[in-house]
Amino acid sequence: MTGGRDPGLQPERTRLAWRRTTLSCTVVALLAVRQALHGGAGAAGVIAVALSLSAWLGLLGVAHRRMTGISTAEPAPLSARHALTATACTVALAVFAAAMLF
Repeated sequence: MTGGRDPGLQPERTRLAWRRTTLSCTVVALLAVRQALHGGAGAAGVIAVALSLSAWLGLLGVAHRRMTGISTAEPAPLSARHALTATACTVALAVFAAAMLF
């Protein structure tokens, strides 16, 4: 056994994880829109949907930047700013989804 690791495996796993995350957030955003359209949401519901969509777009931006960044020969680590943005967008989507229920 050579002991070296395949440099292609970790970026591929990271890319797949980002894709799963964006897919999950897409489903949450679409369910929020569906709830607002079928539930007859008022002004608060429309604002929650708009904020959900903006958080979803923010997460898509971070994910796209990260997926293109890891495809290089020497990928840079995820910056603190991008990690904070991804975390804030995920938490915001959860809060807005909870707000849509009430």
